[in-house]
Amino acid sequence: MNIFDILGPVMVGPSSSHTAGAARIGYITRKLLGSRPKKARIGLSGSFAATGRGHGTDRALVAGLLGMKPDDMRIPDSFSVAKQEGLEFEIYNTQIKEAHPNTALLDVEGVDGKTIVVQASSLGGGRIMLNELDEITVNCTGACPTLIIRNEDSPGQVAEVTSVLYGKKVNIATLQLHRDKRGGYAVMVIETDQPVEPDTIRDLERLNGISKVTYIETEGV
Repeated sequence: MNIFDILGPVMVGPSSSHTAGAARIGYITRKLLGSRPKKARIGLSGSFAATGRGHGTDRALVAGLLGMKPDDMRIPDSFSVAKQEGLEFEIYNTQIKEAHPNTALLDVEGVDGKTIVVQASSLGGGRIMLNELDEITVNCTGACPTLIIRNEDSPGQVAEVTSVLYGKKVNIATLQLHRDKRGGYAVMVIETDQPVEPDTIRDLERLNGISKVTYIETEGV
């Protein structure tokens, strides 16, 4: 146990799981989208659906989509901020089978037309788990520097990505591979021991077969 486990995250309350965790889910979803959101459908499942509105879960998720972090004092006013910034959103209750009690499903469209569907859960203490990305299992926490790479499911993709990281002296802590079907759409989730520099991300984006590279930093998120 460390001091974070005792005191919890720096946040706008009232709940580290229902508020701080929810804000972080929204914030990382925005980063995964890669642009400013203009439309969002937000499903609340389990405890999020039962008590989330009382804990400000709905406002925290919207705040995260607006780029607010868990300690942003504007979180309680996120609905009005969303209106000012042109973010249309719908919040509804849903049931996701076998999901963590504190789970949200975010279907988001950006101003550039890109879309993303993220299923994520809040584990307590402000910690989260990204469960699915566009209906593909990813199961990562973002607790350390993380690359989420969307690519064609073709031979050599993993070798090319890991070669780039090796050349940049980036050590891989964990690597997960997920795909929707053989030869279809795939995702690599790579947690690293060091921060990943922008030039490394650009080199990865230039590889054949890579459709998108998203980097999740840990500092201040």
